[in-house]
Amino acid sequence: MQPHWYPAWRDEAFKQLTAKNARLAKDFRLGSWSRYNYDLKAGKLLFSDQSGVKVVSEIQIAGSTSAKAGNWLWAWANSNWPSEFITDAQSARSFGKEHGISELTRDYVTDEDLNALGWELTSAVTRICNACGAYRCPPDDGVGLYLILKTISWAS
Repeated sequence: MQPHWYPAWRDEAFKQLTAKNARLAKDFRLGSWSRYNYDLKAGKLLFSDQSGVKVVSEIQIAGSTSAKAGNWLWAWANSNWPSEFITDAQSARSFGKEHGISELTRDYVTDEDLNALGWELTSAVTRICNACGAYRCPPDDGVGLYLILKTISWAS
């Protein structure tokens, strides 16, 4: 269930996120660092090379995909995540409730193409919360973690 305007709105959100991420790749070389680590105690995503941390981003968790389960799980529906790092996902859920968008309010969402689904739902969160971009951690055991980038800067 969704309003008639939502598919075009989500497509526009995806285009906006693609442009934001392209800018981050150009300005901060995202996608080219040899390492990444996320620190959920600090709410940070760190990009590094052999000489140390180069780029730091404050993060929120959008959700995750699971090849084994065949679905997307919203961060607000996953009790493993600290509550302070799921507020953007909760904002997307509130937006979904307000506008009758079921994929933003159900714990799980399924689709044939989980990678595309993950990016589409993450782009909706990014648009709703006006974030500067998003990052998908490389899938580990078929699980893809999608993070919202709230701020980003060069490490000092």
